[in-house]
Amino acid sequence: MKMGLKTKKPSLWLGMGFIFLAILAVLSLCRVQVVRGAEIKVGMSTVLEGPASALGQGMKLGMETYFKKVNDAGGIHGNTLRLVALDDGYEPTRAAPNMRKLIDEENVIAILGNVGTPTAIVSVPIANEKKTLLFGAFTGAEVLRKSPPDRYVINYRASYAEETAAMIDGLLQIGIKPEEIAFFTQNDGYGDAGYRGAVAALKARGYADAEKLAHGRYTRNTLNVEDGLATLLDARVPPKAVIMVGAYAPCAKFIKLAREELPGAIFLNVSFVGSTALVKELGPLSEGVIITQVVPHLDSDLPVVKEYLVDLKNFSADAAPDFVSLEGYIVARIFVEGLKLAINNPSAGPERGLTRESIIDAIESLKDLDIGIGVPITYSKTEHQASHKVWPTVIKNGKFVNLDWADLKLK
Repeated sequence: MKMGLKTKKPSLWLGMGFIFLAILAVLSLCRVQVVRGAEIKVGMSTVLEGPASALGQGMKLGMETYFKKVNDAGGIHGNTLRLVALDDGYEPTRAAPNMRKLIDEENVIAILGNVGTPTAIVSVPIANEKKTLLFGAFTGAEVLRKSPPDRYVINYRASYAEETAAMIDGLLQIGIKPEEIAFFTQNDGYGDAGYRGAVAALKARGYADAEKLAHGRYTRNTLNVEDGLATLLDARVPPKAVIMVGAYAPCAKFIKLAREELPGAIFLNVSFVGSTALVKELGPLSEGVIITQVVPHLDSDLPVVKEYLVDLKNFSADAAPDFVSLEGYIVARIFVEGLKLAINNPSAGPERGLTRESIIDAIESLKDLDIGIGVPITYSKTEHQASHKVWPTVIKNGKFVNLDWADLKLK
């Protein structure tokens, strides 16, 4: 029996050794380090081709513009920034493997500026599983805004609930009755998020039948809007306002068709629609369309807008300014402030470098940060959203102007 025990011990220790090495491998992935003077790789899974590509391209442009500015000035204490962007086509089935590739193979320090709610639904669990920051995603969905917040999910923008609540308040202010409001939304988590926000806002303002209002839908990455429009045309009360939660191409087609059937109706879109792309798609039919924004107006005197316009001209000369790339620029700017704080942290020690955990700790410690958007930015362990502000705009003569709801006249 003693001989038997002796022959089993080596294999036992060998097995334990393999387990130990496997644990070390996993831990090493969770603690990606960047030493001073090295390249800092940041990942992005986004839509670069297809009907919503203007959104992914815009976010990528804004982030890369700010990164170029930082790198041109010598980087962050000698550390240069590089964005590794992978196309997911605005499809969850492609976003999930992209996330794993960026984290496991590219060893990025964080994921920035991903576009979309359907893709966020699969990306958030992976960010939590891999203990890697998902920062500044281009979506206002509640899946990224849990209470208490997920440690590895930090946002910049106002939520869809806040955008649609602003729409409801504005419509009621100008005399639109709750029963005269209808919805047209993308048939997925994105559309659901905006719709639920508007319904909640109506109920909070005393309208109990919000869920009975006409609600047309369309399938993501298609232009099949006719059935959704038919639903609204069958409404018991003809809609005087349509709150839209979709992408620019299908929303543009819907508006073109609906203008003939619902003359005088007001069409309202959340920021995700892609404002510039929507105007291009609609042409003259864009007149009077409302879009809530989560960044300041491009004609604003705010410092961040002025700097964005200068940097866009200097580092991306062929690009035209728009709200999407401005958001990407702001996201990159806040993230860089977090990087500076993490790299300068004396308690970490130079041998530890910048890690996936230290960047989160640094961002959570940002207090009253003024990046020039008119409101200070503060994060904490319980507050993972920088801005709750909504800037409403309306299209006039093909241009975006700030909207004062009191100036809106019903036809």
